[in-house]
Order: sequence, then structure tokens, then C-alpha cells
Amino acid sequence: MARTAAIIGGGVIGGGWAARFLLNGWAVRVFDPDPEAPRKIGEVLANARASLPALSDVPLPPEGELSFAKTLEEAVTGTDYIQESVSERLDLKHRVFAQIQQFAPQTPIGSSTSGFKPSELQQGASNPSAIFVAHPFNPVYLLPLAELVPSPATSPEVVENAKETLRAIGMFPLHVRKEIDAHIADRFLEAVWREALWLVKDGIATTEEIDEAIRMGFGLRWGQMGLFETYRIAGGEAGMKHFLAQFGPCLTWPWTKLMDVPEFNDELVDLIAGQSDAQSGKYSIRELERIRDGNLIGFLRVLKDRNWGAGKVLKEHDEMLRAALPDPRSETAAPMPMAQMRVLPGWIDYNGHMTESRYLFAGSETSDAFLRLIGANLDYVAGGHSYYTAESHIMHLGEAKLGDALTGTIQVLGADEKRLHIFIRIEKAGEPVSTVEQMLLHVDMKAGKTCPAAPAVLAKLMPIAEAHSALPRPEAAGRHVGQRRS
Repeated sequence: MARTAAIIGGGVIGGGWAARFLLNGWAVRVFDPDPEAPRKIGEVLANARASLPALSDVPLPPEGELSFAKTLEEAVTGTDYIQESVSERLDLKHRVFAQIQQFAPQTPIGSSTSGFKPSELQQGASNPSAIFVAHPFNPVYLLPLAELVPSPATSPEVVENAKETLRAIGMFPLHVRKEIDAHIADRFLEAVWREALWLVKDGIATTEEIDEAIRMGFGLRWGQMGLFETYRIAGGEAGMKHFLAQFGPCLTWPWTKLMDVPEFNDELVDLIAGQSDAQSGKYSIRELERIRDGNLIGFLRVLKDRNWGAGKVLKEHDEMLRAALPDPRSETAAPMPMAQMRVLPGWIDYNGHMTESRYLFAGSETSDAFLRLIGANLDYVAGGHSYYTAESHIMHLGEAKLGDALTGTIQVLGADEKRLHIFIRIEKAGEPVSTVEQMLLHVDMKAGKTCPAAPAVLAKLMPIAEAHSALPRPEAAGRHVGQRRS
């Protein structure tokens, strides 16, 4: 039975939470008195459906059921988790928590607050131990960070369960061990924001120039190494101590105005807003969101390929999803679904279709998954043995376009101690868009020649090959290039 989350507040952040839970198989109930909430959440969800699955190499669970509750009681009663995302007003949050705990006194309540401490949120609550901060970053459905901040009154069990909940939906719970106003990330961002306001007000830089300085330079470093690891490298071979010795004295120089805030008046607002409109006003907010999401997918996929930073969180979530799938091993006569993929922006050619090299990539993803299944995984390769592809033949049968979900299936055409002959179908909505026929040879990598596969690998492979021998041989198997279709 699907677990249920209640989302209280259906704005940008609440909508992002709803999408994150829904696309990870949770039932979601939303409560927001705004009559526009269903439309707003529907638009956020549409963006999430187009982007979040592109980060996973394992099929996400079936999408959960979304409902809009007419009352707060209807939203929270009987739920497993509650996320509060109402406006950043402490008196409003207190009223919401009080109402929630009338109907769900023991249910964990995470608050999306970017500034309030959990002890402030817990004031007057009937059960303060169930309340904590779970502060995400926009877009919630793509960015993994959630600052999880308890107070001394928060139950340790609630904290640990909240961590598991967040990990289960593909997020990275950063446990902030000591509560502080604005937690960790926003305190850092606030310092950068103050300095940026001064640079604009003093006429030193425009909003666009400041953004270019970030996205063309240090923002790219921060996105995959953060602050301290970046500066450690800057210290050269001597490391962080050398960096601090070299740049530490600069802290006493009058470079910044971090403790001095420009007067927040209409003149400053008009200056900032006018420059921002000139910079980005040609795009609608929804267009900017889609541009942002596409860029984030590309960046996060690169980090995922390298198992680094936020990409490591994505790989771990894939493993969690993969562990929950039924065992694909089939000793019956049926091609085996081995890989689930989605056509990404970088896979598209000038015609708007999946480029030729990506069909081979999709075949490789499918065959790699099969090799992992029979035990010829990375540990096996580290031991000095592997299957090498000796021949491949691709047939293009259809078109795959941006966002299409693809499934790769394997049929074993033949196998012995040293050879593995497979037929791969890459399908879209059950129809093949390509086939890849491959002959693989088992190799002793150190000796540089073929050798028999390990008995444990053959013990998994041969029953599958025996079962698949009963399948009709694919019509395209054994074709040569240019052979006419019958």
C-alpha cells in the first residue's frame, strides 16, 4: 500500500514537494485554500514529470495519487508524513501546527521554513517532539538537498525516520546538529546576496554581470566541490593550510560590506527589478523554469556519471529503486527487460531525434545490465575478467524523441563457456525503435585472450540461454548491412 504525504501550502515549494513525493510513488494530499492551487501545482508537476525521471536510470515507482483536500483535517488524517510550506510568518505557522496536531498529533511534521528555528516553530505545540525543519531548495523535485534541523525537543526517532523518508524520495538530508536562524545554506546565500545588492546599488555591476560572474566562474566549481574543497585545491600541493596563510589576511581588508546593509527603499527595488527585467524579461517564468530544469539535468547527469557530489545521491537512489524491483532473471522463454532509459537533451541531433550513437549507448546500457545480472559486474572486472563486445549490428526501426521513455530487452541467442550471443530490442511504448545484435567474448584481461567464464557466471547464464533457445529466432538476427527486409 502506498504511503501518504500531506502537503500544507501549494505554492512553488509546496508544489515541488508534492511532485517529489508523487513521482516516487507516494499518495499526496494537498491543502491550500487558494482556488488557483490545483492549476499551480499542475504546472509544477508537468515540469517535474518532464525532468525528474531523466535523472534516474531505473524506472521510478508508479506515480502516486494526487488529491486536493477541502479541509486541513481531511489532508492530514491518517498520513505518514506532513510537509508544511505556508507563508514565512511565524504566527501563521503556529496556527497551522496547532490545527494539524488536533487531527494528527503523532505524525512527523517537516517545515519548509528558510529562516525560523525549530524551537520557534514548536512554541505552543501540543506535541513539539514531532516538529522539525526540512528546508528544501527550488526546484524541490530536482535538487536533492534538504536541511533537516531538529531542536532539543524533537524526538531522535522522528529525526531518523525523517531522514529515511527523504532518502526514499531521492533527497539528501543534511542533519544540522545545532539550530540557528536561516540554518546553513541560506546564511551563506544571504552574505552573497547582501554583497550583490551593494555592487548593484553602487553602480559597480548590473544584475546580469553578477550572474555572469557566478555562472561562468566559481558557480561551476561550487556546484560540484563546494567552498572548502575548492579552496583546498587553490592551496596547491600544500593544501588548505597554504591557502589560509596566503589569503587569510585578506579577511581584515575592507573588501566587503557584509555587515552593512544598503537601505531597502523604492529606488533600490526599482533599480534591481529594472535590470532583472532587462536581463531575463523576454522569457516567461515557466520558460525560465524549463530552461533551468534542462540545464540542471545535464549538470546532474554529468555528476552522476562520475559518482560525485549530488550525482552520488542520484546513483544511490537508483540502487534503492533497483533493489525494490522484481528480479529480472528469467529462466522461461521470454526476452528480459533489463534497462529503462529516457531520451535526454544531449541525446538529440539536429533533426530533433535521438542521435545514432545513443542507440548504441542504449544497447550497451541493456547489455551491461544483463552482465551485472549474471555476475560479470565491476567486481568481476576488477578481478581481471570481462566480456568484450566483438561485433555489433544496429537496425533503426523507428524514431525516439526528447523525453521518450525507452526499455531495453535481452534475448540470448546462444552461449557457451567463452561466447555470448545476444539480441537487444530498444522499445518505446512496446514498439521497437531499434535492435542491436552483439557477439561478446569472455576475456582474461591480463593475458589479453579469451578464456572460459567463471563457474558462478555460467551457472546464472546457461539456464537463461537454455530457456531462450525455445524462443523464435528474431527475423533481423544475422542480417548483413544493406540486406533487404523481407
